[in-house]
Amino acid sequence: MNNKRGFTLIEILVATAVSMIMLAAIGMAIQSAQRSTGGIERKVTAQQDVRSALELMAIEIRMASYNPIVAPNASIWRNANCAAPPATNPAYRGIQGATANTITVEMDISDGAGGDGQGALTENNEIISYNYVMAGTERYITRETNCGGAQPFLGDAVASGNPRTVRVNNTDVGIPIFRYFDGNSVQLLFSGPTTGPNQRVCMPGCTPDVRVIEITLAVETDEIDPGTGKRRKMIYSTREFIRNHI
Repeated sequence: MNNKRGFTLIEILVATAVSMIMLAAIGMAIQSAQRSTGGIERKVTAQQDVRSALELMAIEIRMASYNPIVAPNASIWRNANCAAPPATNPAYRGIQGATANTITVEMDISDGAGGDGQGALTENNEIISYNYVMAGTERYITRETNCGGAQPFLGDAVASGNPRTVRVNNTDVGIPIFRYFDGNSVQLLFSGPTTGPNQRVCMPGCTPDVRVIEITLAVETDEIDPGTGKRRKMIYSTREFIRNHI
């Protein structure tokens, strides 16, 4: 007698249903992993952009007032709008503009022939301006060299069509881009009132007293993380001693 028998229809249906459930679970796991990987990649790209931006800002800002041939203030420092010397406030030396969200630094770094300094700010990258743009929902930083026109530096306007990895949201979280301190670690405020004992209101009049500039970039990824439904937020900060501003 032949006792061999195949699967019943019910068994086949049950097996098919179990297989479909397993395939669905595997698909969801793969999709979740892809979303997580995409979110990590966006965060890494944003971190790289912010760190590079902060490093360049720090390098340029710490060179403020570099004047190797010790040219007289009135003959070297220029206005924030790049008008011909002398500057409106030559005593400010290489910090001709300083607020919580903007800064203009000047340095005599090259004479075009391999040497340092010529007593005039005529070479590229000797006058640098950073500006935090806040227009509607736009939040980004521009960089301008020698009054050649401000260019997007970290982030950009939506209308530009350029890819954006981050939005600079310092104002939204109540953190200034720039903070200024004298040699005694007293914060120099560009407006009042003071909120602590180690602060004094004197900007821009006390610009010559600046010895340390703190740079803080509070950013969020431009794209929403599909895993959390929110933008990833990051804060990076550094302090630079202005060695030549004495």
